[in-house]
Amino acid sequence: MSVGADAETEHRRAVDAVREGLAALPADAPVRLRKKTSNLFRFRGGAGGLTVEGLDRVLAVDPAARTAEVAGMTTYEDLVAATLPHGLMPLVVPQLKTITLGGAVVGLGIESSSFRDGLPHESVLEADVLTGTGDILSTTDHPDLLAGLPNSYGTLGYALRLTIELAPVRPFVRLRHVRFDTAAEVAQALAEVSTTREWAGERVDFCDGVVFSGREHYMTVGEMVDTAPYLSDYTGQGIYYRSIQHRQVDFLTIHDYLWRWDTDWFWCSRALGVQHPVVRRLWPSRYRRSDVYRRIVALDRRTGLSQALARRSGAAGVEPIIQDVEVPVDRLPEFLAFFHDEIGIEPIWLCPLRQRDRRSWPLYPLDPDTTYVNIGFWSDAPLAEGQAPDHHNRRIEQVLMGLDGHKSLYSTASYTRAEFDALYGGTTYRELKARYDPDGRLPDLYTKTVTG
Repeated sequence: MSVGADAETEHRRAVDAVREGLAALPADAPVRLRKKTSNLFRFRGGAGGLTVEGLDRVLAVDPAARTAEVAGMTTYEDLVAATLPHGLMPLVVPQLKTITLGGAVVGLGIESSSFRDGLPHESVLEADVLTGTGDILSTTDHPDLLAGLPNSYGTLGYALRLTIELAPVRPFVRLRHVRFDTAAEVAQALAEVSTTREWAGERVDFCDGVVFSGREHYMTVGEMVDTAPYLSDYTGQGIYYRSIQHRQVDFLTIHDYLWRWDTDWFWCSRALGVQHPVVRRLWPSRYRRSDVYRRIVALDRRTGLSQALARRSGAAGVEPIIQDVEVPVDRLPEFLAFFHDEIGIEPIWLCPLRQRDRRSWPLYPLDPDTTYVNIGFWSDAPLAEGQAPDHHNRRIEQVLMGLDGHKSLYSTASYTRAEFDALYGGTTYRELKARYDPDGRLPDLYTKTVTG
């Protein structure tokens, strides 16, 4: 795989700019990236933004080797656009278009191929990382750095360039939506698909699910195919998640399948009125996408409008519960029973996950012999008088620890330092931090993700 001279020159110029920006910051200045978009839900201010202009392109695609060389701030929207014409896709394509490759590696990402291919960092062959010392290191020479990047959230360094594996695709995806009455039944089905990679005797290329209530659970399995008798379109008036309850079989292009959740931010666009037929017709389709919705939520957090409305309706306020958590598949019914009883947010996303191989990823450890289920829930819950602002999120954390589970750190976290270290490789993290950021130029992981 070769990179064109112009692309290489532009990439080096962008790399020099971010390295010079880090060197120019005062030693005690907070460091963050000045990105156009974010999929984090820790809405905290701060100075010291490093420019990443020019680090947002696909440098090369090698169809023969099935690899791509990609700048770290490249969005999956652009990455998929570059690989699909070659009949290829990243092994795991996170659900939202503006998630970046570097972000998915250092902050985790998941999707419906994760039952087979794990998480995005598992397909990284090599990366160039800007560390807190200002050095740019190759993970080929520093394999411990590659192992420590997942779940480090930029506190060990920034991935500037990555070489990743790609997988072949077919033009269309045939979907089957299978209903189950109980959580135990859907858990058993997700475990079976993750082990056999089949359902009802047919190949499964993609697998996820939705819980609409304690009595209505769906597993969706997708098989890539060469032809389709018809194609559905959920980028206009149609809404993908609603189709799950009404269609047993459906067909999408591979492109539309990969982005099926983005148009309505799963189902969260309903909170903004975008699923009302009149609003939907008036809301331009180019603004029906997850990054637009997130900016609206950020504005709400700044203005406190949701909190004010909740108090007017008699609640003590609302608590945002924006989380993706993981539990072993056999503990899924226990978690859902707790969640229905105490939290009450619906729908809920399910995504089975198995680590792709037996490598160790110490900051987000998974048992390679265990099938996990990622459980996603994104909404607000009312607070009763006297409850702490993080009451529900803290309760979720406590239950997770009792079920051998843990959660992604892109949103609210309230773990104690001891709990955090036990769940997220505290000892190994401190060793890596001392090695690659000895002067503490980059933030500490616990400080960045929990205490702010």
